[in-house]
Amino acid sequence: MAHPLIQTLKNVRGNARGAILSEPLWGIPFNLYAPYFSVYMRALGLTDSQIGLLVSLGLAMQFFWGLLGGIITDKLGRKRTTFIFDALSWSIPTLLWATARSFYSFLAAVPFNSAWRVTHNSWTLVLVEDTDPEELVEIYSWIYIAGQLAVFFAPIAGLLIARFGLVPTMRGLLLLACVMMTAKFIVMNAMVTETRQGKIRMEETRHRSIFSLLLEYRDVLGILFRSPATLYTLGIHLAFSIAATVSNTFWSILVTEKLHIPAAHLSFFPIAKSAIMLTFFFLITPRLRGVHFRNPMVLSFLGYMVAYSILLLTPAGNYPLLFLSVTIETCSFAVLGTQMDRLLVVTMNAEERARLMALFVATLVAATSPFGWIAGQLSSIDRNLPFVLCLIMYVIGIVLVLRAARLPENQPQSREVPAG
Repeated sequence: MAHPLIQTLKNVRGNARGAILSEPLWGIPFNLYAPYFSVYMRALGLTDSQIGLLVSLGLAMQFFWGLLGGIITDKLGRKRTTFIFDALSWSIPTLLWATARSFYSFLAAVPFNSAWRVTHNSWTLVLVEDTDPEELVEIYSWIYIAGQLAVFFAPIAGLLIARFGLVPTMRGLLLLACVMMTAKFIVMNAMVTETRQGKIRMEETRHRSIFSLLLEYRDVLGILFRSPATLYTLGIHLAFSIAATVSNTFWSILVTEKLHIPAAHLSFFPIAKSAIMLTFFFLITPRLRGVHFRNPMVLSFLGYMVAYSILLLTPAGNYPLLFLSVTIETCSFAVLGTQMDRLLVVTMNAEERARLMALFVATLVAATSPFGWIAGQLSSIDRNLPFVLCLIMYVIGIVLVLRAARLPENQPQSREVPAG
């Protein structure tokens, strides 16, 4: 019989097909420049504290956009919101980053790039609302796979950096990202249609002001925080979000400045991650279907703790230990990432999903936002300290997963969820 993921790709139709097939146009340019973005800012003269401040300001703006995201998505529709805010949050910032000269150039891009919180909400709804819930694990796996396949283009960036230098190469890659990402938004917009629930919400909010819809968040807030399962889901996401924000910002700085790995070699690690993750998705993930969420999620958080402990103990220039850390981290994310995505979707009320997800994300971002600045201060003291903070977050994540697993089974949102 065909592999479940292959079968899903052959049979998927509608909006999910458009989202999956267009994803590499975003993933390829993103994975070309992303491994070098923090060191690019350092090369332009930004300090650790300034980088951390940009992260925190970005998260604060994401709170603003996240709060409005559900209302915008309901009024404009899932499809139109995705197209407009994709262009605002990626096409404009990549152009600003490509021409950046100082801290203020990156600061100017913050309000635009932070708007991806709107399109993340609307894009998710385009993907899931008219899709069979039983197919969500495989569909989310293909979204991750599409992004991971794009990482195999990353060595091009390393070769270009070795030939032309970091800053000129990054400027060219960011200009390429602007073009390819814009093409992705146009292609996806042509391949998807407005969802049934999207049409209903557009009609219901047609003559409503944004202010009146904001006032209704009082009722939505009650729905969101009434369920213990939803609160635990929020806590698990928060612990992971803080750690991911810190790691994504300071990993490349620690690797280049403490472990003395050349910047041109950073592209090797995303490739290793992609190869590991693709293998994991095809060989391991299907075997986890039907398994209760507790053990896979606890093991994933423990895996992250082992990976970052190895990272902190790795001597300068030791590639094998660094690759071991990356391997364990990637396997942990392959389980935890898809699990959290699906857990978030199934705990949301279908009729109010747009505003519930927007409020969930806004709460998540508001709680995460100080940690970019905090991590920047910690990194300026010692490069290891941001990752000590990550270890603390993973311990909290384990505690929350264990407590969530004890919820009575008769609570709707505490039912068993496949781990993959």
